[in-house]
Amino acid sequence: MPVRPSIPADLPRLMPLFDHSRSLMRAAGNINQWVNGYPSVEAITHDIAHGQSFVIHQGDAILGTFAFILGPDPTYTEIQGGSWLHPDRPYGTVHRLAKAPGTRGIFKTCFDWCCTQATSVRADTHADNATMLTLLSDYGFSFRGIIHLADGSPRHAFQLFPSSTLCQPLVDYIEADILPRYDNFDAAHRRDHALSVIANSLDLARHYDVDINMVYTVAAYHDLGLVNGRERHHLDSAGILLADNRLLQWFEPAQLQVMAQAAADHRASSAQPPQTIYGRIVAEADRDIDPLKIIQRTVQFGLDNYPSLSPDQHWQRALAHLNEKYGSSGYLKLFLPESPNAQRLAELRDIIADTPRLREIFNQFFTRFSDSSR
Repeated sequence: MPVRPSIPADLPRLMPLFDHSRSLMRAAGNINQWVNGYPSVEAITHDIAHGQSFVIHQGDAILGTFAFILGPDPTYTEIQGGSWLHPDRPYGTVHRLAKAPGTRGIFKTCFDWCCTQATSVRADTHADNATMLTLLSDYGFSFRGIIHLADGSPRHAFQLFPSSTLCQPLVDYIEADILPRYDNFDAAHRRDHALSVIANSLDLARHYDVDINMVYTVAAYHDLGLVNGRERHHLDSAGILLADNRLLQWFEPAQLQVMAQAAADHRASSAQPPQTIYGRIVAEADRDIDPLKIIQRTVQFGLDNYPSLSPDQHWQRALAHLNEKYGSSGYLKLFLPESPNAQRLAELRDIIADTPRLREIFNQFFTRFSDSSR
C-alpha cells in the first residue's frame, strides 16, 4: 500500500479514522489514551501544514494515516527507567497512527515506510494500549523507558534502528549532490565506478552485522578526494565526508568518524589493513576485480594522465602497474572471504603472466580509446 503526504482536502476523511481507532482502543480496555478530543482537527491541520501528516491509500481510498516528525521531540528529552541508545543519532518519531474499518497491515506499512525515511525511528504509546505494545515489539522496536507528554501523562517509549534499510532522503541527497562529482574525474574513476563500488559494498554488507546506510555512504564518498589529485585521495575523501554537515541529518558524529576512517583505509596500496568492517567492505568492493575491466581502466588512466607517452611507453607503464598491483607479488590484498575477488584475481594474474596475451588485450583497448579521444 503506497504512502503519500496528506493534503488539506484529506482532513474530512482523516478524522473518522481517528474516531474508529479510538473506538478500538476503548473496546480493548484502553480508556486513558486519546481523550478530550485528541487528536484534534487543529493538531491534524498543523501536521498537514508542516508536511508531517501522511496517508496510506489504495487509489482514492484512504486506509490509514499517521504523523512522522523528523527532529528532536521535546517530550523525549528525559526518560525514566531506562535510556535511549545512541541518543545523539538523528531520528524521526511516529505519532497519531489510525486506520479505517476493516483494514489490515496499516501498522506494518506505516513503519516500513518510516524506516526508509530516517536512520533511527522512535514511537511511544500508552501502557494500556496492548495492541500497539505488541506490534512495536514484534516489529523489532526495543522498549527504552517511560517518557511524559507535555501534560505529564506517561508513555512507554520505543526505539528502532533500521540498519538494513536504505534511507531514501540520504540516497536522494547522494544521487543529486555527491555522485555527479565523479563525472569530472578520469575515465577509470567516474560515476560508473562509484556506482559499482556502491553495489559491491551493499552486496558484501549482507554478510555482516553493519549499518547499510553507513556502508552506502562510505562507498559513495570513497574517491571524492580525487578532486585534489590521486596521491592523498583516500585521506582527502575522508576529510570531505567529515566536512559534509548535511550528513548530520542522518548520522551522529561518532558514525561520521567511523565512516571517514573507512574511506581513508580503502586505498589498495595501504600497508595496513582497514581498521573496521566498514573499511574492509568498501576496500574489497573497490577492488571489483574484473580482469578485462581492470586492463581497460589501466589503459584509460594512462591516456587521461600521460597523453604525451608513446604507444610503447603506455604499454610499459600499464605492464608495470598491473604487475606492481595485481601480480603474484603485487601489493593488493583481499579482506573478505565472501568476496568473489579471489577467483577473479587468479584469472587476472594468469593473464598478466602471459605477456603476449596481455599485450593483445592492451592493444585492443589502447586502439579503441586512443582513437575515441581524437
